[in-house]
Amino acid sequence: MFYDHPIKDRQARLDWLLLIGVVGLMAMGVAYIFSATMANEALSNQPWYQQRSVLQAAWYLLGSTAAVAVCLISYHTLARWSLVAYWACILLLLAVLIPGIGAMRFGARRWIDLGFFQMQPSEFAKLAFILAQAHFLSRPADELAQMRNFLKSLGLTALPFLLILKEPDLGSSIIFLPIGLAMLFAAGAPARFLRRLVLGVAVLAMLFLVDILFAPPGWQIKLQDYQRRRLLVYFGKDFAPPNATEAERQRLRIQQRNDSYNVEQALICVGSGGLTGKGWRQGTQIALGYLPRAVAHNDFIFSVIAEESGFVGSVFVITLYGMILFSGIKIASEARDRLGKMLAVGVVTLFFSHLFINIGMNIRLMPVTGVPLPLLSYGGSSVLCSLIAIGLLQNVFLYRRSY
Repeated sequence: MFYDHPIKDRQARLDWLLLIGVVGLMAMGVAYIFSATMANEALSNQPWYQQRSVLQAAWYLLGSTAAVAVCLISYHTLARWSLVAYWACILLLLAVLIPGIGAMRFGARRWIDLGFFQMQPSEFAKLAFILAQAHFLSRPADELAQMRNFLKSLGLTALPFLLILKEPDLGSSIIFLPIGLAMLFAAGAPARFLRRLVLGVAVLAMLFLVDILFAPPGWQIKLQDYQRRRLLVYFGKDFAPPNATEAERQRLRIQQRNDSYNVEQALICVGSGGLTGKGWRQGTQIALGYLPRAVAHNDFIFSVIAEESGFVGSVFVITLYGMILFSGIKIASEARDRLGKMLAVGVVTLFFSHLFINIGMNIRLMPVTGVPLPLLSYGGSSVLCSLIAIGLLQNVFLYRRSY
C-alpha cells in the first residue's frame, strides 16, 4: 500500500538540494584546506599522501561511503540499535579519560590514538545521542507528559554532556543542550516542563558567568586555566585581579595579549577580505603566519575563506549551509512518523549549533571553543560524523511516504 505512486516515488529518491549543499562544502573544504596548509612550510613539505587536503578528501570519500551505507538500512532498524550505540559511546567517553588510553593534547584528553586515526569519541557521541533521543521521544505524546519520561530524556542528555565536560571540552559538551531541547520541543513535551528547564539552565549559566567574571580566585568554579582565560578574553575582562602587584599585572597583560591573538587575527582576516577577497592562496594574513598556521585549516577555516573570497565567498558558504538546513527542516516536516521527525530535527540542530558557534567565534560573537565547522574544518571524526548525519537525513527522506 506504500507504493501506490511508483513514478512519484522514483522521482523523489534523493534530496538534490541537500546533496548540492554537501558537495559544494566538500569542494570548498579541499580547496581552502589546501590553501591554508600550503602556507605552512612543515605541512607543505610532507609527501602528497600526507597533505591535509588529500587526507580530507579521503575522509570525504570514507564518510560518503558510510552515508550511503546508512541509507541502505531503514532508520527504524537503525533506531532499534540506538541504545547499543549510545552506551558504546558512553564507554568510549569513559575510556578516553583513562591515562594510557586517552591521548593528551593541548591539556585535554579528547582523543583515542588508533595510530592511523585520532578518534574523537565526543563527535560519535553526538550522533548516538540523536539516535537514542529520537528513539526515546518517538513514543506517544501522552507518555511524554509524564515527568519520569521527561527526566529520562534529560538523563540521556546529561550523561554525555558531563563526561565530555570532564575531558575537558566545553564546546562539544554545550552542543548537546540545544539538540536535546530542540528534540524535546519538537516531540511535544509539555510547555511547563520546557519553561522550567530553560529557566533553570539560564539561571545556572548566569551564576556560572558571574562566578567566572567576578568571584575571587578561591571561590571560583574549577575550570581549566585556558578555558577561564578564553571567557575573560571574550568578555574583555582584565586578567589581573584588583590586588595584583605591578609585576604580576604586567605578566598577565602579556598573557592576555597572547590569548586574544588568535581571535583578533581571525577577525582581521574576515575584515581584510573585503567584498570579493584577495584571491585563492593570496591571503596575506595566512601566508605571513599572522593567523596561526596550526589552527587555520580547522577551527579558523572560515577566516581563511573570508580573507581569500571575501564577503561574497562567506555568503556563498552560508548559503550552502542554508541549503542543508532548509532541506533538513523540510525533511522533518514531511517525515512519515515521529521517529523520522525527531532524527531530522536532531541533525538540523547539530549542524546549526556547530555553524553558529564556529562562525561566531571567527567574528568574535562567541568565545573560542574549538567547535569545528561541519564539512569544512579539517578532521577525520568531524567529517565522518557530519556525513553520517547527512546520511540519516537522506534516510528519513528516502523512507518517507506521501499521503
